[in-house]
Amino acid sequence: RGNWGNQIEFVLTSVGYAVGLGNVWRFPYLCYRNGGGAFMFPYFIMLVFCGIPLFFMELSFGQFASQGCLGVWRVSPIFKGVGYGMMVVSTYIGIYYNVVICIAFYYFFVSMTRVLPWTYCSNPWNTPDCAGVLDGNVSSRAALNLTHLLNATQKRTSPSEEYWRRYVLDLSDDIGNLGEVRLPLLGCLGVSWVVVFLCLIKGVKSSGKVVYFTATFPYVVLTILFVRGITLEGALTGIMYYLTPQWDKILNAKVWGDAASQIFYSLGCAWGGLITMASYNKFHNNCYRDSIIISITNCATSVYAGFVIF
Repeated sequence: RGNWGNQIEFVLTSVGYAVGLGNVWRFPYLCYRNGGGAFMFPYFIMLVFCGIPLFFMELSFGQFASQGCLGVWRVSPIFKGVGYGMMVVSTYIGIYYNVVICIAFYYFFVSMTRVLPWTYCSNPWNTPDCAGVLDGNVSSRAALNLTHLLNATQKRTSPSEEYWRRYVLDLSDDIGNLGEVRLPLLGCLGVSWVVVFLCLIKGVKSSGKVVYFTATFPYVVLTILFVRGITLEGALTGIMYYLTPQWDKILNAKVWGDAASQIFYSLGCAWGGLITMASYNKFHNNCYRDSIIISITNCATSVYAGFVIF
């Protein structure tokens, strides 16, 4: 069985595995819903008492046995079903995450125009309810009576939303009507699967080199967005809302449940990936140190992403 080229490759791969959409869009949303800074208190408690121990257990399990999430259960065959469950979960995650990457590729390609297609409401797919910030002029809007203005506000949809729902996805009117295959999305989905294949074609030898870019580039993007965000009006108000704790919500059991689910979702415990990646470590590698570094890096990224979003 092969090994990682060096320990940095394993740490970067594990960080890239743990740090993802859950850090950037799910953690800030949970902070917003569960009392701002007060949510971080149960979040870090769950990290210390649930996240890091489970993370360490999976790394040590995979490293000791040098087997993936299926073969590792030879230690106790009665739990082999757990390995198959991990495999099914990882398969589902691979499918839907590639759809997200496909959407990212699509928007990357269509944004290479002088005027973005979701800027105005003058496109064939737009409805009369569409109201963009850059459409029309202020004087004509001021002439509208108050009743009409209220009705328009209630039904208003943005050009970006209509572009997404009516053009990119071309949503059908009923679940029984499957609609047609969107060839641009199908092409982007094919590109995303090809990229994944090229990253994994030689196992850890190729994936270990790819992570030098894929694990570090999100931090570059987050930093660019953070610098841009703090220059906008009202940035300090958003950050203060993010940091100011609403202590009354900390007594709510749902807040603690959200904190626990976010730790499991973010670290990727029980999905099989950690066991498999650790199985390529050398037998005497200090996996305890790695689990501490990766877990803290993952949660620090969530907090940093919260600053960016708020």
